[in-house]
Amino acid sequence: MKPVREVPEGHRFCADCGTVRPVAEFPRNRADRTGYATYCKPCHNSRTKEVRQRLYGGSREYHLRRRYGVGQKEFDELLAEQGGVCAICGGADPQHLDHDHRTGWVRGILCFNCNGGLGQFRDSPMRLARAITYLRGTTWQRALIHPGVYQMCSPTRGRPPSPRS
Repeated sequence: MKPVREVPEGHRFCADCGTVRPVAEFPRNRADRTGYATYCKPCHNSRTKEVRQRLYGGSREYHLRRRYGVGQKEFDELLAEQGGVCAICGGADPQHLDHDHRTGWVRGILCFNCNGGLGQFRDSPMRLARAITYLRGTTWQRALIHPGVYQMCSPTRGRPPSPRS
């Protein structure tokens, strides 16, 4: 028969390292009736790392497989097809796998900025087209309306400088 452990209120016993710790040092777990995991955070993290290493060869492979359904090998092949550069800007050493948020399909490998830019435009071709139109046509310019007095105007908005300003 196992000896009964004295565990103070607000504490838990970690079965891995054999210590009694405050519940704040245990990760949350809704599956357990107490609401906390069996192992303390350091033990939980080391076990998780060991499992990812054993089953997937590392955290990167685990992340790629779980999130996108491809591994590091497929990532490397896609990057080679792109010539080793970002699919949008052509920058060196892209590390972000881009995917369609609706379908989950992988589109390409992008640099941090290009991947973030697509995300900011919510993967919308319409928003991107409007942004391109905006960039091409709304360069504000200083117009001299009186010696030493300038007014900002945009050629595409049809607002010539007012002579009365």
